[in-house]
Amino acid sequence: MNTTPTPYSPLPLKEMDSVTSICRPGHHTASASLNMDSSALALLTDFQQVRAFTVSSESGVDEALQTMKQNNIHMLLVLNDQGEFTGVISARILFGGSAVTRAMQERGIARADVTVDMIKLAREDMHSIDYERIERATLGDLVQTLKTSGDRHVLVTDHDEHGGLRIRGVISAREVSNALGVNLDHPPEAHSFSAIRSVVLGHDL
Repeated sequence: MNTTPTPYSPLPLKEMDSVTSICRPGHHTASASLNMDSSALALLTDFQQVRAFTVSSESGVDEALQTMKQNNIHMLLVLNDQGEFTGVISARILFGGSAVTRAMQERGIARADVTVDMIKLAREDMHSIDYERIERATLGDLVQTLKTSGDRHVLVTDHDEHGGLRIRGVISAREVSNALGVNLDHPPEAHSFSAIRSVVLGHDL
């Protein structure tokens, strides 16, 4: 284990079980001058400023992949038929292939019948950070958070006008890694029974 002292701290992560709504208003372009002491807001995809790309849980995996290609994005928020957030689907999951293959084998179906819901990273297996903490955090804090948790995507939550939690935005380990030249591509830590099963079976997160 790396015990090298660092001035940065991992941010507290919260469970996502009860968060179902998404903040409503492309991708921002990260500055070449970003460093570990830059504000964490610099790499937040803020859904108050850019549209959240979503996909129906019943959509096919190839439809989701096509949406990503058309919009030059690497992740979609998954919504159920009530419009509630239920998880995410990433290009990493789709291109990795193992999740799709496993869904086909377990259900005895063709690839064309595999839905996003079958292979998504479920909301219950994700974590979030309060927007207020992101406002005060540095990119170094984000790096420590992602290294500690193993998450590929961390959601950022705030409160809507009724006081309920909603998804304000998302932070991608891929973007943080690219902006800072830091390797965050490591096996995820399992946080629940389903996550443990995914890690053991080689689920691509």
